[in-house]
Amino acid sequence: MTPEQVDLTEKFSKFDDLWRPKIVAQLNGQELKIVKCQGVFPWHSHNEVDELFLVWRGSFRVEFCDRVVELRPGQALVVPRGVEHRTIADEEAEVIIFEPAGVRNTGAVESQEFTAPGGVRL
Repeated sequence: MTPEQVDLTEKFSKFDDLWRPKIVAQLNGQELKIVKCQGVFPWHSHNEVDELFLVWRGSFRVEFCDRVVELRPGQALVVPRGVEHRTIADEEAEVIIFEPAGVRNTGAVESQEFTAPGGVRL
């Protein structure tokens, strides 16, 4: 397999839909996903996996039952497995997600509006 450069700016320019992560790279059973966010995502958790959010553009909040973490470009946060959370972006934000392959964006929650199809690649 030949290594390929990933141009995140170019990848983010290829879509406009919100809350629908796109896979841009894979390594060691993990996926690097990008997503555009705006508004409020539903409360959920991932019981088996941790996930990392890294803000690329804009600002992005991760709410927990007991606190809120505000993230700006270049800032990251790991949400530990099993911890209930929701994400919020008052204006459109671009976020990078790093998590094991096959993780559904809404955890066990089924939402017509927010549950994204799995395996979508750019």
